[in-house]
Amino acid sequence: MTDQKKNTLNHHISSVKKGERVFENAFQSVSRMVLGGDIDKVVVNGKSTFDFRVFREGKKHIVGMYDEINSFVSFVKDASQGGSSKEMAFVLVGEPGNGKTFLVEYLCSMYRDFLSIAQNRKYTFRFVGLDKLASYGNIKTIESQTYEDPIVLAMNLHETKDDSFNFLERKHRVATETLEIWRENYRPLGACSAYIWNNIREHCDGKLDDMLEFIEIIPVPLVESLGTVTGKYPAKDKITSSAVDLLGEESIQRLLHITDTNNPYRFDLRRGALARVAGGGIHFSDEIFKNKRDLVQVYLGIIQNRSIEIDGYKWPIDSLIIATSNNSEFNRFLEEKEEAPIIDRCRICYVSHNTNYVLQRDLTAYAIGNESKTTLTGDVMHQDPNLNYAASVGTVLTRLPRSEKLTPIETMKLAAGEVAGEKSLKTLSEVIDTLSQEHDITKRFGQKGLGQRNLGRSIQLMLESSETNEGKCMFGYDVFHALERIILDYVSEAKDRAKFLDDLKIAKGLYRERIMTEMFNAYMDEPLAIRKDVMNYVNMIIGIDAENLGGDKMWKYKNPQTGELQALKIDERHINSVEDCLGLKTIEQKDSFRTSIRKIYGQKISVTPGYDFMDNLELVKAVTDVRLKSDIAGSGSLIGALANRTNEENQKLYDRMIQTMLGKLGYCTTCAQKTIEYFCTQVDEN
Repeated sequence: MTDQKKNTLNHHISSVKKGERVFENAFQSVSRMVLGGDIDKVVVNGKSTFDFRVFREGKKHIVGMYDEINSFVSFVKDASQGGSSKEMAFVLVGEPGNGKTFLVEYLCSMYRDFLSIAQNRKYTFRFVGLDKLASYGNIKTIESQTYEDPIVLAMNLHETKDDSFNFLERKHRVATETLEIWRENYRPLGACSAYIWNNIREHCDGKLDDMLEFIEIIPVPLVESLGTVTGKYPAKDKITSSAVDLLGEESIQRLLHITDTNNPYRFDLRRGALARVAGGGIHFSDEIFKNKRDLVQVYLGIIQNRSIEIDGYKWPIDSLIIATSNNSEFNRFLEEKEEAPIIDRCRICYVSHNTNYVLQRDLTAYAIGNESKTTLTGDVMHQDPNLNYAASVGTVLTRLPRSEKLTPIETMKLAAGEVAGEKSLKTLSEVIDTLSQEHDITKRFGQKGLGQRNLGRSIQLMLESSETNEGKCMFGYDVFHALERIILDYVSEAKDRAKFLDDLKIAKGLYRERIMTEMFNAYMDEPLAIRKDVMNYVNMIIGIDAENLGGDKMWKYKNPQTGELQALKIDERHINSVEDCLGLKTIEQKDSFRTSIRKIYGQKISVTPGYDFMDNLELVKAVTDVRLKSDIAGSGSLIGALANRTNEENQKLYDRMIQTMLGKLGYCTTCAQKTIEYFCTQVDEN
């Protein structure tokens, strides 16, 4: 088929009928894009929710934000099915640096990729050969200013709606069911398209075949920098911003050509941000409530009526409108009672910080950056293997509100779906439910704390310090000094500052525990030594009551992680030593603890066969201490041996541990030495 033939309205209508092209509104497109991908079920903070895979693809994808994404998807789904959301905007409200803008920009980029697939492509039309009409001067072609869909033109071919639908049914043999679906998305042509189409009708004496010669179908451009399909309007200052930036204005250049002053084409709508996304696009208004009041009023009209109105002329638009706002601007706006109608037209979604320290590792990796860092003198910079953990735990703890029911560490572990002693996820969901009753949004779970930008700043502070540059290594413990500096410099409220600094102390204690484990692995000359010992203890307490246990205390079992048959000697003295370290003195206490471990094992192993109890810090610490005591009479002796290297034996131990750290555990000379040095001090011991 020739390109000329492909560009006709008739060809487009038959392509839509065959399913080669689509006719749907913005909500339906976005809904199809999200729901067409894989959907997983996950448990977040004790509640089951959905996880949409499309948001987790690519090198830099969305991390966490389960509730916010679920809210957005149900909003779009409701709007696509003609619900009340169709006349609303979706507004993300939250603290700065918690990923609101990143979420919207990711969605927009995903939407552009989705529309670039041939079958999903958006099309529009343009009027050609206008030089045959006397009143357009040198203007020969005019594109639909709001990128109207060709099917919208098809539904307005005749002077009345009914005539147009009858024509489609009769001439194009469009099925009644298809017409009903199209009718739901019916909207009149925009003022200038309707005016030009009327001029063409008069010129052709109403002969439709002649009129269609003036129509050419073209794809909507997907170039991001043009602001078509996905456009962003950032809040500007009070003087330079005006409704023109959104709606467009009268064009003097066009008036030089157009002789008929009543022609609405004299208004240049593409001068505004809205017309460019009006053909099934996404309009993103960044910091919407920072705009001056009359601009927010313009938004009210657009959200409610879904049309651009200038001087009584109307251009219907089809856009998904998403906005962001920070808490302080939003609260200030709420206080102005006369602004209630705009809030009424918005679906407000409160965005919290990420409170899962395991997921935070990905966000911390974003903040550190994936390109290899260099020092100021150009040497390659090494990254301490404990840096990400230290930064993640340090920032997440500041985001967790204090509660009488849970300690900060218990809250942190439960929020990451890990084991926290006797405390269950039910306790965490009770805490979250209680906090969600608070009228002040910032007191709710995860709403206050150090954001991603603050984390980025702390990494910058580390990189600029002379110690980091001279050692050519980003040492994990240094991140705490950087975070402390950020808290003192950027957190304005004294109460928050005090809490955050307190949280840092807890984070340092957790870092200390991690270093103890690392030192044990280095001492044992094996990266997963501690993990093996922890699993040995777990398997021993499972096998201790086994029926097939002989007098030699050898127990054969099938390892659920590898599926292999393994033999294990059950050492009751070792079991008792670990439990003594945990502070379990009586038989009842020990039995209760063993039962809880078996229960956790039973629950976890069916879901994640690789589960290794390494999140149970108390157990890990106890096993580490027992092994260190049995091997070299306690961690104190190891500290003594490493700190006092005057004799040859101690020096050999130090050198061997450094070699293991360099060769097997991913350290460099600087961070290996600094980590051992830190281990030898008594700071941050809980």
